[in-house]
Amino acid sequence: MDKLMSVVIPAFNEEAMVEKAAVAVAGVLKGANIPYELIFVDDGSRDGTWQAIERAHEKDAHVRGVSFSRNFGKDRAVFAGLSRVRGRCAAVMDCDLQHPPERLPEMYALWEQGYEVVEGVKADRGKESFFHKVCANGFYAVISRLAGLDMKRSSDFMVLDRKVVDTLLSLPEQEVFFRGLTAFVGFRRTELEFSVAERTAGKSKWSFKSLVRYAISSVTAFSTAPMQLATVFGVLFALAAVLTGILYAVLGSDPGGWLVFLGCLAVLGVAAILAGLGVAGYYIGRIYRQSLGRPRYIISRECGD
Repeated sequence: MDKLMSVVIPAFNEEAMVEKAAVAVAGVLKGANIPYELIFVDDGSRDGTWQAIERAHEKDAHVRGVSFSRNFGKDRAVFAGLSRVRGRCAAVMDCDLQHPPERLPEMYALWEQGYEVVEGVKADRGKESFFHKVCANGFYAVISRLAGLDMKRSSDFMVLDRKVVDTLLSLPEQEVFFRGLTAFVGFRRTELEFSVAERTAGKSKWSFKSLVRYAISSVTAFSTAPMQLATVFGVLFALAAVLTGILYAVLGSDPGGWLVFLGCLAVLGVAAILAGLGVAGYYIGRIYRQSLGRPRYIISRECGD
């Protein structure tokens, strides 16, 4: 098991890609004489993803499968896969093959050189619509700034040493953010550029809504900056109120116009307060969910030894 590479592949509604991914990854690793196991994690798919995993296992005994009782999210699927690895190193990659399996031997070689985290970083984002590219770049810029992580080029395409896997699994977070936690734990790391490949089947699961949800979850997992913004807005509105009062006392003309301005300022102040309460409520919600101590995921079935 000292040289075994465990490849964790989360899958959600990827019926069309599971067997292709199994063949492609296995072919690359066999060609490089790297002992391997593939661990597919079905994240509560609504199509035939699980059946495709079972078929892949029947064709290749190195393929194992885990299925969630419902959709728990990609990051939890990654952690479920990591909890099943047997190798001294574990790779994480997407089922859609946009993370090119051809780079795995290079990442494995870097691990053999002593690097404990080998992160695939994007040389480009592949073909995306203009709207999606603008939204993605904007969100990743915000996340990078607030969370203190370089998210613009980073990816979930990684090879981790066993000690890194064990450290990640020991962390107590119930709501996990794989990319951020991997950066948090440190260890000796290096990067390897890759170009995002095109999908050959299926559809992307990313949407504007999921991107927003991902951005909020990522920022609140690693930064309290949104809560601090409420204080900043409070100070700004207090200064604006004082300045308005001074100007009214000095100029004193057109009281009707000043009243309208003060009314608008008051409405904006109330809106800022409500927004601040909403942000605080989100953090309190995270604390509440953590305090319940519920499992990160529930496994309904597995295949493979």
